[in-house]
Amino acid sequence: MKRKIWLVLALVMVLSALVGCGGKPAPAPSGDATSDQGKAPAPAPANEEAGKTDGVLDVVHASEPDSIDPALNTSVDGAIMLQHAFEGLVKWVDDGNGTAKLAPGMAESWDVSEDGLEWTFHLRDGIKWSDGKPVTAADFKFSWDRLVDIKTAADYEYMLDMVKGYNEIREEDEKVGKKELKDEERTAKLAIEAVDEKTFKVTLNNRCPYFEEICAFPATFPIREDMVKNEKWTFDPATYISNGPFKMKSWEHNSKITFVKNPEYYGAADITAETIVFHLMDDANAMLAGYRSGELDMITEVPQDEIPGLLSSGELKTKPYVGTYFVCFNTQKAPFDDPKVREAFSLAIDRNFIVSQVTGRGEVPAAGFVPAGVYDAKGSAGDDFRTVGGGFYSINDADYKANCDKARELLKEAGYEDGKGFPVVEYLYNTNDNHRAIGEALQNMWQTELGVTVNLQNQDWAVFLQERKNGNFSIARHGWIADYNDPMTFIDMWMTGGGNNDAQYKNPEFDNLLKDAKKEADPEKRMELLHKAENLAIKEDKIVAPLYFYVNPYMIKPNVEGVYYTPLGYFFYGYTKGF
Repeated sequence: MKRKIWLVLALVMVLSALVGCGGKPAPAPSGDATSDQGKAPAPAPANEEAGKTDGVLDVVHASEPDSIDPALNTSVDGAIMLQHAFEGLVKWVDDGNGTAKLAPGMAESWDVSEDGLEWTFHLRDGIKWSDGKPVTAADFKFSWDRLVDIKTAADYEYMLDMVKGYNEIREEDEKVGKKELKDEERTAKLAIEAVDEKTFKVTLNNRCPYFEEICAFPATFPIREDMVKNEKWTFDPATYISNGPFKMKSWEHNSKITFVKNPEYYGAADITAETIVFHLMDDANAMLAGYRSGELDMITEVPQDEIPGLLSSGELKTKPYVGTYFVCFNTQKAPFDDPKVREAFSLAIDRNFIVSQVTGRGEVPAAGFVPAGVYDAKGSAGDDFRTVGGGFYSINDADYKANCDKARELLKEAGYEDGKGFPVVEYLYNTNDNHRAIGEALQNMWQTELGVTVNLQNQDWAVFLQERKNGNFSIARHGWIADYNDPMTFIDMWMTGGGNNDAQYKNPEFDNLLKDAKKEADPEKRMELLHKAENLAIKEDKIVAPLYFYVNPYMIKPNVEGVYYTPLGYFFYGYTKGF
């Protein structure tokens, strides 16, 4: 899932079965050279322990979300909001230690056939939408059909590729053409069934070790068919009908989204937070100032130059985060259609300098794409995927000179000796001072070591996401957070035509490896295929240049209690108190 704010390295953390994507996902403070000169943070109050107690929890994760439609959201900040407004068949609950674990959600129980292919979910009694109407199995069927329908244009449509019938739907898309509108019979091939109002049945193509996590992922949350007929349904509290612990009260665009407790939620009696305000900001100076003044209870971004002091004082804390920050190349656009050029740009990056001198939050330099903390064949009982897969290049300081020597030789082989004749290209990033600082460091490394000119261009989050998705870039900053604890969440985003394949990568051999992995029941053989796929796309074809594995930084008032978290990046506020 894409991450919008800044951050973060992936601490080696075992996720207890998780959910995106994905991602929308991302990174940090305000980023443009002229517009991020925000107001200096106010000095810390004498009594930092004293937080406000007005009954309203004020938090900020990012600026205006790209979408809060469960099927269309791809960012972590949007997913956090969705986890409060909606609930899937499965949900995340506190394990008692502040870490989220999976538990029954809208489904009070489910049965799984002996071969692992047939899943029958039994919905709870009395579950309702926020307007009082009952939540039914038909709502889940509609939502899942809508997710895979080509008319929806959901980046995460492939999240249901393990469901029987999905492949037939995609094959039909290829035959008819993706611009061709289909009628409602098209999605009937998806093997999902509302047996009755309280029973939802799903048949899979093959065993899926992370299917419960998929059922807790925002893209599979239910939505009401009568509501989405209005294309603007997500913007109006009157039509943003939800089934989770909170409902939307108001959306003041580019300012804040307010959620209030949903009295129709089956577990409303246990929800302690009455009002959560998600402030929409991208200026880290303003965030810290709001936190210092008491306006904000929790922030997940601070000015770059404040990080060392805040970490030292203990005010800025970090959480484990399973994700990778990377440079994405447009593999279909010259000069980055040449893997030698892509490899040269990757080798010229001093990853240790970036994490120690630019970001400074404890991120780990990345020698591969799938981060630490993601299960390999033996799951939590064995080594993780990154340990088994090893590194694709040296990240030791002592080897940086040799890396750069090789990079210059590769650029020469590509026809650009000492950078001569290499066109001026742009590095695209979303407005945020951390992304800008990283971009400036990369710009200098590429200029110094390769003799090439790279200009920096920043865009607002929503515009940036669309431009990157459409391939309107040469090089772009990117980040991906695990949607569930399995390497597939990082690797299958690069399949040809995939909604999150921003690199525009096309390789039939890679696609076939992924297809085989999705069908493989044997865990060790499946992981072997996934390692081969990662090696092909990242080690050989160099479609991206990983920089570091994330950590998730945050500041929270000491009086706020009850927040819990999953290393997928979701913070949960429903059971908070003290504010």
